[in-house]
Amino acid sequence: MTTAQASTLAELTEMINAVLGDFATDQPVTMDTTFRDDLGMESIDVVSLAGRLQARYGDTVNFAHFVAQLDLETVGELRVGQLVEHIDTSLAAAGAGDR
Repeated sequence: MTTAQASTLAELTEMINAVLGDFATDQPVTMDTTFRDDLGMESIDVVSLAGRLQARYGDTVNFAHFVAQLDLETVGELRVGQLVEHIDTSLAAAGAGDR
């Protein structure tokens, strides 16, 4: 894992824990953690996470576009690492990779 990915994973973990509140898992969030099975996130939680991503990264990280490119089965099995990679790729493409 790169330094940028570790930083993004830490930020994303904070957002996930804020969204889940009292329902946050005691298990560490890793690149292989799944949103549905491991974290128990429901659709409304994902929408809330998308809002936090928008507030943090603005239009640079388009979560809706990212999810729209996935098929239904892949969305259900979405791993945190996939979102971390999307965030880092989006930031790098926008020239904001160096945080």
